[in-house]
Amino acid sequence: MSATMIARDLAAGHGDRTLFDSLDLVVAPGDVIGLVGVNGAGKTTLLRTLAGLIATESGSVSLSPPTANVGYLPQERERRAGETVREFLGRRTGVSAAQAAMDAAAGELAEGRPGADDRYSAALERWLDLGGADLEERIAEIDLGFGADLPMTALSGGQAARAGMASLLLSRYDVYLLDEPTNDLDLDGLARLEAFVSGLRAGVVVVSHDREFLTRTVTKVLELDLAQNQIHLYGGGYTAYLEERDRARRHAREQFEEYAGKKEDLLERARTQRAWMDKGVRNARRKAPDNDKNAKAFRGETSEKQAAKARQTQRMIERLEVVEEPRKEWELHMEIAAAPRAGAVVADLREAIVRRGAFTLGPVTLQIDWADRVAITGANGSGKSTLLAAMLGRIELDSGGRRLGPGVVIGEVDQARGLFLGDEPLVQAFGAAVPDWPDADVRTLLAKFGLRAAHVLRPAATLSPGERTRAALALLQARGVNLLVLDEPTNHLDLPAIEQLESALASYTGTLLLVTHDRRMLEAVATNRHIEVTDGKVTA
Repeated sequence: MSATMIARDLAAGHGDRTLFDSLDLVVAPGDVIGLVGVNGAGKTTLLRTLAGLIATESGSVSLSPPTANVGYLPQERERRAGETVREFLGRRTGVSAAQAAMDAAAGELAEGRPGADDRYSAALERWLDLGGADLEERIAEIDLGFGADLPMTALSGGQAARAGMASLLLSRYDVYLLDEPTNDLDLDGLARLEAFVSGLRAGVVVVSHDREFLTRTVTKVLELDLAQNQIHLYGGGYTAYLEERDRARRHAREQFEEYAGKKEDLLERARTQRAWMDKGVRNARRKAPDNDKNAKAFRGETSEKQAAKARQTQRMIERLEVVEEPRKEWELHMEIAAAPRAGAVVADLREAIVRRGAFTLGPVTLQIDWADRVAITGANGSGKSTLLAAMLGRIELDSGGRRLGPGVVIGEVDQARGLFLGDEPLVQAFGAAVPDWPDADVRTLLAKFGLRAAHVLRPAATLSPGERTRAALALLQARGVNLLVLDEPTNHLDLPAIEQLESALASYTGTLLLVTHDRRMLEAVATNRHIEVTDGKVTA
């Protein structure tokens, strides 16, 4: 079914803060619209509004035809207890809900309730449209790499990412709303996602912070500009958007500067004219005894002319078309504080083996030297995070040995952002990691990372993944480190923050272990070693 989604005059906000208003959007078949904006600009709020999960504050969302199926696929961060992979796939494809509606209508039909036949017919059609008839066969054809009857809670992070990817490949919606589908995907998963999105005839609205994915897939870009409180829809792909956005920002700045220059010139002229007029009045008063009527008349005419000129200049100022100054965007200026140099050998593993259920990492023999900059790559579930945990001493080795060098100070952004998952307020969780810092200094630093009064008193676990990632990056600036370990650091970060992180890594002089599937980051960050992890085997 070809379907079109039409949003008119949408508005949303949090408390007294407006996220967006007067938003119009048409999502036609074949459109792939990239939704961009800084963390907190309202991207997820907009997707949930389009999906009908949040009531519109104003405006409307309609579908043509009205029976079109809309799929909202959030980046799920918690796995439901007791839910198997098969049940997860049924839920994410919408088939389970359609099956439940069909069963309920069948029950009403058996009871002879009025209108049950129409309800059953509509439910059956929806179930068929969503692919319910052959879902089981299609699940069997997908190479998950693990059983579909396993509990979701038993999967590793990489396996859960593959299950999420499978749910997307199995879905048959008429409009797709995708919230950060690129998070946690390996290079193979990204390639499959790109092929899937590019091959859809349905309309797509997608939030992603993967610049290469956006470049390869989107046909339009909708920008939620929080700083200017504006909405811009750019035609063309992501590269064209970047160029057009930069031109528009330069033009807006030039327009304001031209307006401000004209206004200042006129104000200066008005000040001069008033000064001349005041001087003329003072002179006239000083020479008041003069009985020369012609001189008095001349002085009066001169003062009146100056007054007329001043009024004319004031009218010119009032007639100027006001151009608002573009508000300066909040920018993250990040640095990574360096601790004193560690020894020549930072970390090593010797014939190390780690077993986790059926998975085995190793044996691994690996040495990391001072100032090594190491890119660690591999498919989801291959053992990258396990390798980091083994090297840092976070998990026990089943055999072999490991050693951290003298003077090593570790700074880590782990995949789960686990330091900020507790119930204590963010300011306390952060302060516990830097106990010598005064509370005011903690708040000041967090504010520099966009975490202000509304964030610091909230339980850390209630922050968004992007906000918790910012807190983890702020901690790197707060305390000196000489071994920096980043496990998928770009997940949930907005694009400006990713670029700032890349800039900070360029000037960082210590040892770096970087796990990422972000292709642009791999290109941007200079490394001198590459470690590949494949099914628990490590190749350096």
